[in-house]
Amino acid sequence: MKRIALFPGSFDPFTNGHFDIVIRSLSLFDEVVIAVGYNTSKKRYFDVELISTKIKAVFADYANVSVEIYNELTSEFAKKKGARFLLRGLRNTTDFEYENGISQVNKHLNPELETIFLITSPQYAAISSSIIRELHKYGADTSAFLPYSL
Repeated sequence: MKRIALFPGSFDPFTNGHFDIVIRSLSLFDEVVIAVGYNTSKKRYFDVELISTKIKAVFADYANVSVEIYNELTSEFAKKKGARFLLRGLRNTTDFEYENGISQVNKHLNPELETIFLITSPQYAAISSSIIRELHKYGADTSAFLPYSL
């Protein structure tokens, strides 16, 4: 049975930290589906289609990485994709507190689903999508933080 991991997020935008998590996870999983979703508690800054296209270009040479847009419960989307694992990156204890709650609910909704946490590599721990959005909004150069150009 293939080990398929779903890496869900709003990825608004997808950062070098996200890229690092995907690359490191490829030794653990046969396939990784980057699931670009809508977070009902957030208003998107970057268009979901634009970000999806940018991520697809970054992983064009990786046959075992795909990118999909979704707008439903993550646990349900994981079932549809045949994913038994949710991949999440943790930068700090605040991320853990937030992700732990979500992981418990996903496990309740889909008992077959295991959440796998990877600790962010130290050089990416300070990078967050919200910081990148703020930099971009005011015209600062974001190229050091993203695996593509905006």
